Amino acid sequence: ALLNKDIEVVAINDPFIDLSYMVYMFKYDSVHGRYKGSVETKDGKLIIDGRAIAVHAERDPAAIPWSASGAEYIIESTGVFTTIDKASAHLKGGAKKVIISAPSADAPMYVCGVNLDAYDPKHKVISNASCTTNCLAPLAKAIHDRFGIVEGLMTTVHATTATQKTVDGPSNKDWRGGRGVGPNIIPSSTGAAKAVGKVIPSLNGKLTGMAFRVPVADVSVVDLVVRLEKGASYDELKKAIKAASENGPLKGILAYTDEDVVSTDFVGEHASSVFDAKAGIALNDNFVKLVS
Repeated sequence: ALLNKDIEVVAINDPFIDLSYMVYMFKYDSVHGRYKGSVETKDGKLIIDGRAIAVHAERDPAAIPWSASGAEYIIESTGVFTTIDKASAHLKGGAKKVIISAPSADAPMYVCGVNLDAYDPKHKVISNASCTTNCLAPLAKAIHDRFGIVEGLMTTVHATTATQKTVDGPSNKDWRGGRGVGPNIIPSSTGAAKAVGKVIPSLNGKLTGMAFRVPVADVSVVDLVVRLEKGASYDELKKAIKAASENGPLKGILAYTDEDVVSTDFVGEHASSVFDAKAGIALNDNFVKLVS
């Protein structure tokens, strides 16, 4: 948000850390390194590069006084209030719109570059889907629009998340999820592929997938295997994806690379999805693996 002049962060709510610890966490990051700007506190506010941000510590979203600082659009990123009913609590504090940064059971789902043109302003609470869906959907759209996807399977090789354990520990609902992240590749479930059917209705029921959690701190990858309706060589697929990344609604959302990159080369990447042209393979003109 600091890099986007059209967005001004005016308030933050976090009931779990105090202001001084917030400054520390913003200054020092194990993945992105030390923040090069200034971070300080003054009069109970977080000051980043001279910009004052109000800080609240409410556990009940309905109690957050968003209007006091002029906050209009709220990013609900706790992972807890993911339904319309729960996320709507932010509206009581004066918010105009709420964007859930996770899949939702009932909120309309939108993915940048994929179905934003279908957005209905009457909706006050929407979902921006998951990080994996934001990577998968633009790639699926680029291929489906041009060649048609008959069916497909997705595997995401996913970086470690905060819910995982550093060493083996109790996890009654997900035994494998209770295993230590450091020494293991952990199979896991994901609804990201099925969620693509919500933002691209013509793909509903045609995609499903699973995940592997791996011991890396950042950057995940989508491995998409699809059967195509219209046959195309891998070179033709690459050209179509490159063209989609340079023009139309996917410009700036879907990127393209044909360099010999590895995962850490994408730390800090702005695009939702970066197609790796050298990583994919094709068995024939109708059966291909795409990596992004």
